[in-house]
Amino acid sequence: MINTEILSWVTFVYLGAFLLYLLRMVNGREFWGVGASGAAVLGWVAHTAGLLIRWRESHALGIGHAPLSNFYESLIFFAWATALFYLIVEWRTRNRSLGTFVLPVVFLLMAFASLSPGVSDRIQPLIPALQSNWLTVHVFTCFLGYAAFTAAFGLGTMFFLKRLGRPARFLDLIPEAAILDELMYQSVVLGFVLLTLGIMTGSVWAHYAWGSYWSWDPKETWSLITWLIYAALLHARFVRGWRGNRIALLSVVGFAAMLFTYLGVNYLPSLHSYL
Repeated sequence: MINTEILSWVTFVYLGAFLLYLLRMVNGREFWGVGASGAAVLGWVAHTAGLLIRWRESHALGIGHAPLSNFYESLIFFAWATALFYLIVEWRTRNRSLGTFVLPVVFLLMAFASLSPGVSDRIQPLIPALQSNWLTVHVFTCFLGYAAFTAAFGLGTMFFLKRLGRPARFLDLIPEAAILDELMYQSVVLGFVLLTLGIMTGSVWAHYAWGSYWSWDPKETWSLITWLIYAALLHARFVRGWRGNRIALLSVVGFAAMLFTYLGVNYLPSLHSYL
């Protein structure tokens, strides 16, 4: 189908963008950074077109629904949201360093969706439990939150590199530690709000689909664990005044928990399993 061909090519555009961001980081020439930003924007625009075409094709098949319902669609939407969030951060900060750490995640998500033999790219009809607008809102808010947490992870990684203190040309391109700390905090706050909305709308959807707001399904349990980790991060920041290394470490730990919530629970018996 046309949408899968477009999205397959987008995978390599994101790879090219990452390599250009990396080249800029290594040799310090902003020329490569301009190319990287252009490639990232081009990839995101084509990515958006691929999602919209997939949506239209689902309607042409008579099973029209937003492309958010199976593993393939969740992977490409996660990648789309992460690329969008990164481009907004780059535009706001006028700094391209984060692309070296976030674009690999975008590329790997797209590559997994496009190349993994266990991921079907077929447009499939929704089962009755998924035929709800609450599903669209739930998935949309959760993955936008995941995108913000991915950016916080990249910023945390940059923070640790910056604090190494060893002379290196690429470190000069990374913003000061205080700026990274503030950007981490802002990303986590936004991600936390979106994840909270995602959990709330997911509970409403669960009640609509299965008659219970909360059933301690593995996905629900790990979503709560992820939520608690980021809640602890924000609590430590507000109440204890934590900054720097400890906030960066919690951002990395939260990202690991978020990845397990998304991918790891697929290998557990779960109503939310994509496998």
